[in-house]
Amino acid sequence: LSGESGAGKTVAAKYIMSYVSKVSGGGDKVQHVKDIILQSNPLLEAFGNAKTVRNNNSSRFGKYFEIQFSRGGAPDGGKISNFLLEKSRVVSQNPGERNFHIYYQLLGGASAEQRENLGITTPDYYYYLNQSGTYTVEDVNDKKEFSDTMVLFVQNSLSLTQDLFHDSCWFTGSETVSLSAPSPLVLAFPSYLLGIPQNGLCSKLTSRIMDSKWGGKTESISVTLNTEQACFSRDALSKALYTRLFDFLVDSVNKAMQKQQEELNMGVLDIYGFEIFQQNGFEQFCINFVNEKLQQIFIELTLKAEQEEYVQEGIKWTPIEYFNNKVVCDLIESKVNPPGIMSILDDVCATMHAKGEGADQTLLQKLQGQIGSHEHFSSWNKGFIVHHYAGKVSYDVNGFCERNRDVLFNDIIELMQSSELGRPTTAGSKIKKQANNLVQTLMKCTPHYIRCIKPNETKRPRDWEENRVRHQVEYLGLRENIRVRRAGYAYRRVFSKFLQRYAILTKETWPQWRGEERRGVLHLLKSVNMDQDQFQLGKTKVFIKAPESLFLLEEMRERKYNGFARVIQKAWRKHVAVRKYVKMREEASDVLLNKKERRRNSINRNFMGDYIGTDNHPEIRQFVGRRERIDFADIVVKYDRRFKTVKRDLILTPNFLYLIGREKVKQGPDKGQIQEVLKRKIEINKVQSVSLSTLQDDFVIIHEEEYDSVLQSVFKTEFLSLLVKRYQDKTQKKLPLKFNNLLEFKVKKGSWGPFSSSGSRQIQFQIGQGDSAVQKPSGKVLQVSIGPGLPKNSSKGSMLRQQSSMEQPSLPCIQSQRRPNSRPPQNHDMGFMDVPEQGAAGRRSKEVKPVPGAGLPKPAPRPKPRSPQCRALYAYDAQDTDELSFNADDIIEILTEDPSGWWFGRLRGREGMFPGNYVEKI
Repeated sequence: LSGESGAGKTVAAKYIMSYVSKVSGGGDKVQHVKDIILQSNPLLEAFGNAKTVRNNNSSRFGKYFEIQFSRGGAPDGGKISNFLLEKSRVVSQNPGERNFHIYYQLLGGASAEQRENLGITTPDYYYYLNQSGTYTVEDVNDKKEFSDTMVLFVQNSLSLTQDLFHDSCWFTGSETVSLSAPSPLVLAFPSYLLGIPQNGLCSKLTSRIMDSKWGGKTESISVTLNTEQACFSRDALSKALYTRLFDFLVDSVNKAMQKQQEELNMGVLDIYGFEIFQQNGFEQFCINFVNEKLQQIFIELTLKAEQEEYVQEGIKWTPIEYFNNKVVCDLIESKVNPPGIMSILDDVCATMHAKGEGADQTLLQKLQGQIGSHEHFSSWNKGFIVHHYAGKVSYDVNGFCERNRDVLFNDIIELMQSSELGRPTTAGSKIKKQANNLVQTLMKCTPHYIRCIKPNETKRPRDWEENRVRHQVEYLGLRENIRVRRAGYAYRRVFSKFLQRYAILTKETWPQWRGEERRGVLHLLKSVNMDQDQFQLGKTKVFIKAPESLFLLEEMRERKYNGFARVIQKAWRKHVAVRKYVKMREEASDVLLNKKERRRNSINRNFMGDYIGTDNHPEIRQFVGRRERIDFADIVVKYDRRFKTVKRDLILTPNFLYLIGREKVKQGPDKGQIQEVLKRKIEINKVQSVSLSTLQDDFVIIHEEEYDSVLQSVFKTEFLSLLVKRYQDKTQKKLPLKFNNLLEFKVKKGSWGPFSSSGSRQIQFQIGQGDSAVQKPSGKVLQVSIGPGLPKNSSKGSMLRQQSSMEQPSLPCIQSQRRPNSRPPQNHDMGFMDVPEQGAAGRRSKEVKPVPGAGLPKPAPRPKPRSPQCRALYAYDAQDTDELSFNADDIIEILTEDPSGWWFGRLRGREGMFPGNYVEKI
């Protein structure tokens, strides 16, 4: 991740690690590693981030976070490498900035007991914190942040308070005479927290041991330090302590998620971005140098490497010019011919004596003398200017030498090693070694770049400074990168991997191409009609120019897989649907088994559910809830208190039972038109019971508390099975079913006519003739007679056994039509099979051959071809203008049979569509 300070690199890094954590799987160990990965971020931010002029949460250290993966792709380890901690911030800050966050969190969030035990006061008491005059950050609660940090803090034995007290060692006195020792009270807490003697700390901060050689002997002399030297010694000790504390914290996190062996890893480099302030010092110089090195890696791995790859593969290519910043890197780090800025700085620091005054001006003079003519260097009266890839930056040399001379006297190192809490010091070349290791690691990886752009300096959302954004786009190298990408090829892949990915596009390459890989790749590209100028074949790789051409390949591949997936999906859905309706049909049969006679055609009928097609009738759908599923829909016959019939649309959902009728509009602009009206809406859990007869009729009585509904439905078995299931889902009880040939029902209260009073009616069932019910109302009783049906114990198995010997017409089901298993033999004239009359040579009998045409009867005319016909099993009312209406037992001429279940026929001179499962062929 790259970009200037405050552009959002650290936040982007957290998003990346959070994404990896969420999309990867694993067990408890993997989850433990994930937790450490996510929780280490705020912990390291507390110790490594600070408020600067440009960013309230600026990263003041570089971090390379490696997430290590198992072969299965689960994150099972990790490692953090920190670089270039800005330790000079511990002892000094610019105006408007703060020290590291942890100091203010500790001072603001420590409990009363901690304050007393550790001697903690307010930030303005400490010299290391009060130099800038800034103690708070807008919209940041240091007390709450401290609580959060302590929750995440990895427990260790090192206290976090010792550095706060080193600034109390403030020295007074002449620079040329011996200094009086600091007040014992000032050194009491630092020595206590560091675990070293107070007098030893006082001695080493105010003096040093100098070894001198006279002749062949070595003599040690105690030299008293002047104010400048003592302050330098104090600051160097504080910076060293904080650096080692930060390293110890990183090591503790690494130990918690270390892995024995490395397999696969993904690294995220988050290092502070390029900094250009009004006043830039030694810290900005180091930061910008690191960014120059990272830019050099970017050039090596992208711009330069890309063009070199084209040459190696033999691709026709027009080179693109770009700025190579290696000349700037050499200006800073070169050792000889001419020496770089860092080499000259080290040389000046090596010649510094007790006083640091004048060293910075000496540095400036040497820079002007040795590299003043460099094209990317210029000087001014207080410093020098370097022409970085991000732009020109002016550096003030004031403090350069002092901050670069970051060494500890040997006697202070020995004192700290005597501490009970002490840890061994590290090598002085640690930072340089880490930086070199980082470069080597990055050069081994396949890089992916995230460029973060800072839109403004106001730190406010939706504030856009166009010139600033344009400048960042320029110095981040985005324009050169885009030019290289546009002029080159956006996609490249080894032949074998390309064939493996897109083999499914043609039958010649699937499942495996047999032949030269180059020819196989060319075959695939031609199969999608890709233009010749959109690709080139190198020696080992295929190069595709425009992303749109790659998208074409991906789209064709996706279509292939999508087509196969649809075939699988269709087969599976069909299997599930068949299994569902078979189970539903069996459950429906069990509801009526041994309780009610069955119609012959209803045992093995396929269930359809919606016989109205409510999706195509919004005028009906309007009464049902928007997200309510329709389980059953059919046109039924409803009986009123006088046993008069009227048609209703019966709708069953998981929650309600609807009865929808039609009425004429009596007033308004739609007066006289027919519109749908909701006649009744019954909650499923309000249904008290359902009554049916024991015969094969289609009557169903739904009992409800207010009044009952008498319905007649051909699909009563399907409806009843769904109603029973929905009732049980809502109430966790079984729906009471009553079977009797004398049924009683309540009528709705009214205030008109001879039947205005509330009361009850009866329906009496008796055995008659035929499969159609004959109804005869008599007062408050309706007599219904119907012929005997199939036995009450009829089931699917018994009917299947009968199908082998007799024709079974289906009950109405629009989706399918059962065909007869056998057809009766037809009497055809077989005379055309006779051997024709032979001539005289073949005649065996002495018959007289008649004269042609004489005595032969006149043949009858060829009969008119007879169209197939069918008999209606049930009455059907047309639902649309292109449908036929018919009554039971009507004979219909079949013109066309469609596999969908809808047939086309003619009745009484009118042609139209009708459901094939309402009829049987004759």
